[in-house]
Amino acid sequence: MRRRSLLAAGAAALTLTVTAGLALTGCGSPRMAALHANCTTKGLRWKVTVLKKQPRAKHREARLSVVNKGADPCVFRGFPAFEVHLGKGPQSDARGHGRALPIDLPRGGRVTAGLRYRDCPEGSQLNEPVAVTNDTALVSAPHDYPGRQAVVARDEKGKRLRMNICTDTIWMGPPREAAE
Repeated sequence: MRRRSLLAAGAAALTLTVTAGLALTGCGSPRMAALHANCTTKGLRWKVTVLKKQPRAKHREARLSVVNKGADPCVFRGFPAFEVHLGKGPQSDARGHGRALPIDLPRGGRVTAGLRYRDCPEGSQLNEPVAVTNDTALVSAPHDYPGRQAVVARDEKGKRLRMNICTDTIWMGPPREAAE
């Protein structure tokens, strides 16, 4: 009887140790992320793709894609900054929703984040309290705000597209590692 309980306790301890070890060495874990520096805006290539509008939808979906073009791996830790300005007038900023986990980004690795904003109907910009219309957004890596970079918004076919945003806040989903 005593031998069975010692054997069960040993098996439980071994299972717990193996599970904890796998959790610590997983991809994107804090242990792996500690080996690399944070990603910088200039070490990344940015792309904004505005997706096709759904019929009778008030909101518009877009995708922010980021590729590590640097020579070394880096850690994408948090939500990137994303702003759309109308000259020196109104602006619309992205706010992150959800939990952004650190992503260990190898050279050529990609990260995507979903964007969602209220789309202004054609001709109604004058009646809206906040109406930002621009085909360029300012982006920066997480925790690298002064290094902002201008990125042109494009549709799914790659054609330059003007974003008509009728709110001061753009919803941003947590960044996710994208498949190659």
